[in-house]
Amino acid sequence: MIKGYGKELILDLHHCDVSLFNRECLKKYFVQLCDLIKMEREALHWWDYKGQPEEYEKAPVHLKGISAIQFIKTSNITIHTLDIMKNIYLNIFSCKDFDCEIVAEFTRKYFNGEVVAHTIVERL
Repeated sequence: MIKGYGKELILDLHHCDVSLFNRECLKKYFVQLCDLIKMEREALHWWDYKGQPEEYEKAPVHLKGISAIQFIKTSNITIHTLDIMKNIYLNIFSCKDFDCEIVAEFTRKYFNGEVVAHTIVERL
């Protein structure tokens, strides 16, 4: 049971399969993840360079990728993919409890990456 208001999982993955760094695969990830941890999905918002190839080329390496926020009934899931670096940065914040180990293992397998950092923050 969660103490206080909720918790946040901060998860960093490296050496991921960049062929999965697209809107279609990320949307499937959110659907499967939310089903797995029993979170009710709401609006999904994207930030990427879709339709802006010149801006993508000008962007620094640490910004080339897709960012998305999947709102859930109890808060949000935020993901940042970095194409060239092959990294993913994921945050899940919820006032509803969820199993962080299940999320980390599912995410690692889904993106065929390596978890390099895993932090859980209790929100009071």
